[in-house]
Amino acid sequence: MKCSARKTRACRPLLIPMLRHLLLSTLFITPCLAESNWPQFRGEGGLGIGTGKPPVEFSSEKNLKWKVEVPFGHSSPCIWQDKIALTGLDGGKLVTICLNRADGRELWRAAAPAEKVEGAHRIGSPATPTCCTDGTHLIAYFGSYGVLVYDWTGKVLWQKPLPVPIVEFGTSASPIIADGKVIIVADQDVGSYMIALEVKTGTEVWRVDRSEFRRGFSTPFVWRHDGIEELIVSGSLWTRSYDLKDGKQRWSVGGMARVSNTSPVAMGDILLLCGWNVGGDEDDRVEMEPHDAFLAAHDADKNGLLTETEFPEGPLRARFTIIDADKDGKVTLVEYDAMRAMFAKAANQLFAIKAGGSGDITDTHVLWRQTKHLPYVFSPVINHGRVFTVKGGGLASAYDAKSGSPIYQAERLDASGEYYASAVTADGRVYVTSQRGVVSVLDATSDTLKVLAKNDLKAPVFASPAIVDGVIYVRTNKHLCAFGESK
Repeated sequence: MKCSARKTRACRPLLIPMLRHLLLSTLFITPCLAESNWPQFRGEGGLGIGTGKPPVEFSSEKNLKWKVEVPFGHSSPCIWQDKIALTGLDGGKLVTICLNRADGRELWRAAAPAEKVEGAHRIGSPATPTCCTDGTHLIAYFGSYGVLVYDWTGKVLWQKPLPVPIVEFGTSASPIIADGKVIIVADQDVGSYMIALEVKTGTEVWRVDRSEFRRGFSTPFVWRHDGIEELIVSGSLWTRSYDLKDGKQRWSVGGMARVSNTSPVAMGDILLLCGWNVGGDEDDRVEMEPHDAFLAAHDADKNGLLTETEFPEGPLRARFTIIDADKDGKVTLVEYDAMRAMFAKAANQLFAIKAGGSGDITDTHVLWRQTKHLPYVFSPVINHGRVFTVKGGGLASAYDAKSGSPIYQAERLDASGEYYASAVTADGRVYVTSQRGVVSVLDATSDTLKVLAKNDLKAPVFASPAIVDGVIYVRTNKHLCAFGESK
């Protein structure tokens, strides 16, 4: 429609509805576009919530869109628009690779300039942290090197070498971007810290000393509620909240395991925390006798230090490398007493925190707790107002997120093995993946455990899946697979 100057007044009634329609269309379309990404570990906001209607049943023969070989690694897909980023170990080099989302075709790869690849657990990988992005900057983090930042064409924008963490199991916590900063949590056996780097330049904005924390593998989480943002970091024995602006501590809550593996999740003003590790259950504690008594009984060479062979066979000797914080092969009085205190204080539980706390909120802001049938590495997910967890061996539980009341508890999935991948959810369903590669699909609305499908990928899975626009992306030990409903 064309309006002359003389007809402007007459055309105005027609223009106003058109402009209103255009504005409303923009408002409704923009969020949809924003949701069509998976920009960090566990997706948008770290909540594990996907978009669209992913398939219930899938395999190499059914609903497979594509499958491509990728380097070995445990990092999860980071997805932005038409591209996917992963990290891996290939030919002794740590690499970041970018794939075409439509067909899995590799677009580029870049090697990290690490002088040496850090050690990892026997089933772990030095390429475990998941990339994150704000759409412009693609952040890769390797414990072996530090932070590498690319644009989505593979051009290096900046890089920040960091010390290799002191932990023999390797680095696992993923970086996140929040408030224009790249957040790195480096909890380790000596010298733990958290650092915030300006996303555009890599300039250090603030640093937090976390030396009282030992090894930890939890990815930080931004809790958004009541118009504020809190940076939540789970660690050994404690979870803490920090101000994103300057890194100052807001509150702290006790009740965590001695090693934190799972990542927090939230539903509005309720924060869910979870931790389990050997020796933290009240009926199965690992106890250490006082140092003087232990030294008198086992210090064979009477030098006041304890080597691995001087520890008797059992749970303590099996954890010698954990007790020996600085990895010099000798346990000192300080190292022994520190671990003794951790075993005594450790707590295994899933619990909920209400918003609004400051200082030590252990006795004031815990809404509910569950202490049985807890996951080890698997991070919970929330759907339909319910928290879903899976304990190793395939024992599924669901709880009301507000009250903690069990919907069902320790129900068998008939998909055994450990569960290292974290849960994801979309379209009223929850997807949980065993180490053996069986993806069980649960009905999130059912008041009893209802398994809609069990999809055996016939390959080990450690990475957490991603769900974008109805496609579920699953990384096995050798491949990245994309599954979507056939049209």
